[in-house]
Formats: sequence, structure tokens, C-alpha cells
Amino acid sequence: MVRINGSKLGNSTGFVLFSGNSNRQLSESIAKHLGIPLGRMDVGKFPNGEARVEILESVRGKHAFVIQSTCPPVNDSLMELLLVIDALKRSSAGTITAVIPYFGYSKQDKKKSGREPISAKLVANMLAVAGADRLVTIDLHTPQIEGFFDIPVDNLSTLKLIADYVAGKKMDNLVIVAPDAGGVKRARHLANILEARLAIIDKYRRYYREADAMNVVGKVQGMDALIIDDFIDTGSSIVEAVKALKNHEAKRIFVACTHPIHTDPATQRLKDADCEEVIVTDTIPLAKEKMLDRITVLSVAGMLAETIKKIYSGESLSYLFHQHK
Repeated sequence: MVRINGSKLGNSTGFVLFSGNSNRQLSESIAKHLGIPLGRMDVGKFPNGEARVEILESVRGKHAFVIQSTCPPVNDSLMELLLVIDALKRSSAGTITAVIPYFGYSKQDKKKSGREPISAKLVANMLAVAGADRLVTIDLHTPQIEGFFDIPVDNLSTLKLIADYVAGKKMDNLVIVAPDAGGVKRARHLANILEARLAIIDKYRRYYREADAMNVVGKVQGMDALIIDDFIDTGSSIVEAVKALKNHEAKRIFVACTHPIHTDPATQRLKDADCEEVIVTDTIPLAKEKMLDRITVLSVAGMLAETIKKIYSGESLSYLFHQHK
């Protein structure tokens, strides 16, 4: 049991957690922090491959939280989430909050040419139509995605989590590095927390699968450099950033990101990269074969559990947004 505002929460009251299959370990950890079991639900597939969902307990009038990262296999994870939300709505849940630690389909947040979809907007519409009343997520690829939703969105940050870990390493002469111009705000916030210098990689992307790091703006020579990004996908941008920092005589290089997508050949690229450590979180589960010795995984379970408690009890979440500014 967990106490909120003096009252106990349990499976018999108005609060229930459900988990899809994409990141069951994180869901169980969140439930453990909250002191309640995960709700009973059967999520599987029909023989033809279609996703199948059945809620196995009463949710009438309850506050339901569905935990599911829309990570690879992205389409399966997203479809599972939509069906769970629809099942809860049709089972008369009081409110439905989608807790999506990693929000997939976020790369296409605008049209770069004449005939492209805005995938993030489409997914936002799908979640709302399915019946979600609120979204909780972590480090959206671009903040403007919040504006695609007509329901409340809590876009949490892992900067404090990462900063606390890095501060414990007691690195002297630290510089925080943005891997591209789009990541400057994130890097500046982390640099402010750690009272470190800021540098920027001037990157030019000739093709969407490849990135060429061109130059380094700011001093990195003889310094410990920490590259911070929202996710690592194929690893090409990070590898080029590491090379650029080495070319500018950085002393040691560390990499940190929130979402370890690690699409092949990312694991081999990170293994070959000339960096000391790769710091990630558990918003996406890392397969055993992708867990390199140099990878450190920080858990977001405590942060998400605290967010869920505050949403249920109607408390302010402002501290979660102010802690990284």
C-alpha cells in the first residue's frame, strides 16, 4: 500500500496501473515504488497477428494509468497501447492516463518536403480518439509536440537524474556538449545544473540516415566532455560528435541520453567509439546483447511513480519541470 494525502491506495480503491508488453520491467518497478500490483490484463495476439486485449478486473470509475513505451517493435507497441486505452474506456474507467516513457513517431514533427506526413500529430490524434484523457511522457524529441495534443501533456525531463549521477563522478573541468543546434537548450540546462561550460557541435546532415559533424563551437581542449541528447538511434550522430571532440583534443568523452533506441548498427558503433561511458535511462529496455560494459542505465521509475501519485491526488507537478532550469 501507499499513502496519498493520508489515505491508502490499493487495488480495491480508485487507482490502478496497467502495463503493455513493451517495457514490463519498468512498469513493475513503478508499481513497486507505488506499493501496488499491476492491474490484471491479458495482452496477446490472435493467430493472424492482430493484437488482442482483455481487461481482467473491474475498472469502473477508477483512475487508470497505462504504461507503455512506443519503442521497437513500434507499430506493435503503439497498437497495443491504443487497444488497452479503448478497452479501458469501454469498461467505464473514470479517467485514462497514457504513461509513455518513450514517445515514438516523434521524428516527423513537421513537413520537410511537400508530400510528407506529420507522424507525431497523427499519433497524438489517435491517442485522444482512443480515449486517453492525459499524457505523461519523458523528453519529447521536440517540445512543440505537446501542442499537437488537445489533452493535458506532462513532458518530464531526465536532466536532474543525469546531473545527479554525473555530479557523483566529481569530474573537474567539465564541458557539456550539444550534438547539434537543436540540442542547445537541453545542453545549456544541464550545464547550468552542473555549473559547467557549454560547447556545440556544428552538424550538417546530408541524408536522414547519416550525419557529418563539421566543427566544434566552444572550448573542449584538455576537458572532460559530456555529450547530451534525447535519444541514440543508429548512433551515427553521436559517433561523429565523439570524433569531432577527439579532433579538438578533448581529454575524456562521455555520452548521455534519455532513450536508448540503439537500432543496428548502434551497438557496434558505440562499442568502437572512443568514449569512456554511455549513460542512458530505462525508458526503453535494452536487450542483453546491447548491454555493453560501458553502458550505465539510470531508472526513471521513481520519477514516474511520483508523477502518477501527484496526478491522482491532484497535486502540482511544477517541481518536476522547474528542477532542470
